[in-house]
Amino acid sequence: MPTATALLTDRYELTMLAAALADGTAARDCVFEVFARRLPHGRRYGVLAGTGRLLEALPGFRFGEDELSALRAQGLTDERLLDWLADFRFSGDIDGYAEGELFFPGSPVLTVRASFAEGVLLETLALSILNHDSAIASAAARMVAAACERPCIEMGSRRTHEEAAVAAARAAHLVGFGASSNLEAGRRYGVPTTGTSAHAFTLLHDDERAAFRAQIDTLGVGTTLLVDTYDVEQGIRTAVEVAGPELGGIRLDSGDLPTLAARARQLLDSLGATRTRVIVTSDLDEYAIAGLMAAPVDGYGVGTSLVTGSGAPTAGMVYKLVERDGVPVAKRSEGKNSVGGRKSAVRRHAADGTATAEVVSSSPILPSDGDRDLVVPLVRDGELCDHASPAQALRTARDHHARVREALPAEAWALSRGEPALETVPA
Repeated sequence: MPTATALLTDRYELTMLAAALADGTAARDCVFEVFARRLPHGRRYGVLAGTGRLLEALPGFRFGEDELSALRAQGLTDERLLDWLADFRFSGDIDGYAEGELFFPGSPVLTVRASFAEGVLLETLALSILNHDSAIASAAARMVAAACERPCIEMGSRRTHEEAAVAAARAAHLVGFGASSNLEAGRRYGVPTTGTSAHAFTLLHDDERAAFRAQIDTLGVGTTLLVDTYDVEQGIRTAVEVAGPELGGIRLDSGDLPTLAARARQLLDSLGATRTRVIVTSDLDEYAIAGLMAAPVDGYGVGTSLVTGSGAPTAGMVYKLVERDGVPVAKRSEGKNSVGGRKSAVRRHAADGTATAEVVSSSPILPSDGDRDLVVPLVRDGELCDHASPAQALRTARDHHARVREALPAEAWALSRGEPALETVPA
């Protein structure tokens, strides 16, 4: 049975539905769109993530006896509403950008067509998943870019909610992180998992040598030893003495990382451990990773900054009604205008394959050489268009992201604050 998700929503979705059922507007054919009005300040692009998790959650968005009892207990006792919810199953259509796609201000990353009653119920579920996962993926993509092909490991589970940790590991892997410390992400989504030891393991033993010997006896000489519990230089010497020159790696988790990494590399080489990797951790973000580019570092472990979106913990997406019974409708409040009508979107490219613009329009878009349609079908008549496993869906999204990011113009890779790399333009 699908995991129950119907109560992962805001009460006002149900109070709107109750009123619409009462006045007869609930059955009106509606189109809702998810988009971000702007990117986080100074960011050049966003990465859409969470679509797969949303589609996983959709079959469980049903109101059984337990859910209806919970609603009654919270004062939602309108019998017309409860009877309607008891029979609810989403039967509409959903389109959107493929997961892993890049997005810009105004990109219609998700479009829901259904009756008002069915469409309005999905607002909170869609936004809570897409806003979180896209924020993590967007931050992680900047870290992958800053790492310049050096591997990144997600290790932020201890810095966020337990379920957010799984979603964050998934989003990070989608954009290029090689592995995660989170075992549940490995089980659900096939994310490769990795991990060795913390300072507590070294402190457990009478001395560093005994701790290293125990770890190597269990995990082999290819393991990575944490060498900065006491003195880094002595820790490296002890690690090589215990493991030999075939030691897989050392980890540095504190101090002046560029300087320590350089000294560690020099010492490892002098001890004959020329292939031992130097892995760094300790509150890294994309700027710290970029600052380590000249250092002899072989990989990065990223935690807190990743799972909090590196200063932008939400993608700022909204869920707006843009069409009712075939007629465009739009919000006109100051600073929060939206554009009415269901949108089409294409990514426009130059002859060399470089993306040049995001074309979004509620009118037909005249095709141009190099255009790539961005909106794909996800759900038809309530049924998923793709029945891939969660792990396969993630692999597909990861591959898609790797392809589309190659088309970004050079300025998109800058970590300095600037305007979005692509302008969103009408047809």
